[in-house]
Amino acid sequence: MRVLLIENDQRLTRLMERVLAEEQLSVDVAHDGDTGLELALRGIYDVAIVDWMLPGRDGPSICRAMRREKLPTAVLMLTARGQVEDRVTGLDS
Repeated sequence: MRVLLIENDQRLTRLMERVLAEEQLSVDVAHDGDTGLELALRGIYDVAIVDWMLPGRDGPSICRAMRREKLPTAVLMLTARGQVEDRVTGLDS
């Protein structure tokens, strides 16, 4: 399984990358939204783990761009946001 991890927190990225690799998953990493979207649009990932707040492009805009391209990639959004509006925005994207 191919995983795209788009996360700007270096420590969290290393931890998640290690755990995913231990599960025999192939992991590519992007530390900003623009690079993350560029990788995502290649259409080769089974799942994308996307942080909400990123330098450059934010997580919801990455998800919207992926959906416009009709990519079958599943998306898991990481966020500390908990407001109802934020959840709706995430789900709508």
